[in-house]
Order: sequence, then structure tokens, then C-alpha cells
Amino acid sequence: MKKIILLFAVLVAFTSCKEDTKNEDTTTVTKESPKDDYKLLRGEFIYLADAAVLNCGSKIYGVVIDDKMQELANQVAKKKKEDFDMVPVVIRGEVMPNPALKAGGEGWPEVVAIKEILKVMEPSPEGAVKIESGKNSGK
Repeated sequence: MKKIILLFAVLVAFTSCKEDTKNEDTTTVTKESPKDDYKLLRGEFIYLADAAVLNCGSKIYGVVIDDKMQELANQVAKKKKEDFDMVPVVIRGEVMPNPALKAGGEGWPEVVAIKEILKVMEPSPEGAVKIESGKNSGK
């Protein structure tokens, strides 16, 4: 009699566990966050007067001038040693065709609208090219 009750209890336990697993699988819903639509970009950023550029090595983007770009420019300004330093950054943004080109303007083929600033790093001293003028070699 004890064996029958034990067998029945084990059978009920396995059956109930099996049903729980099915319920979990059917109730799992994946939601896409807005961040999934944005592209992670690493590159060197520079902002001068009325133009902002993000150089990602193999690709160069114009940067949409808005509040987020101004926020990045302020953070980059603290890291720059000279006016023309390009500062390494990591951002998340929306890449789109440059609307200025359709209107007959100039610019890069694609622009990025910054959505999130992830990191601003120190500029590399090795990457800077210095040009000095006014020095003679003595000849």
C-alpha cells in the first residue's frame, strides 16, 4: 500500500512540474526597448562653430546639432587640450540619410542623432599631428 501511495505521489509531482514549465513558456513575452533601434557608435568627435562630425574609422558621420549634441560637446570640451582635438566617445544614436543632401546642400551622406552618451575618453596624444612653422634648418 505504501508503494502505491509513493508511486502516486511521484506521478503527481512529475505531472505538476510539467504543467508549470508549459505555463512559463507560453507567458514569456519579449519586449523591444527603444534602445534596440539605436546603433552603438565608437569614434572621435569634433564640434566646430556650425558643424559636428563623428569619425568612426571606416565611416564618418555628420552629427545632428541638437540638445544631446550640445551636451556631448560640453563634455568633450573639458577633455580637449587644443581647439582641433578629436576626442574618443561612445554613443548610441539613430543613423539616417543626410536631409541636407536632398536639399542640394553639402555634408556627409549619413548623419547620426545622438540619443545617449555612454562614454567620453581622454584624447590620445599619439594621434595629434603638430605642425610648427617659422623654424629653419639653418641653410
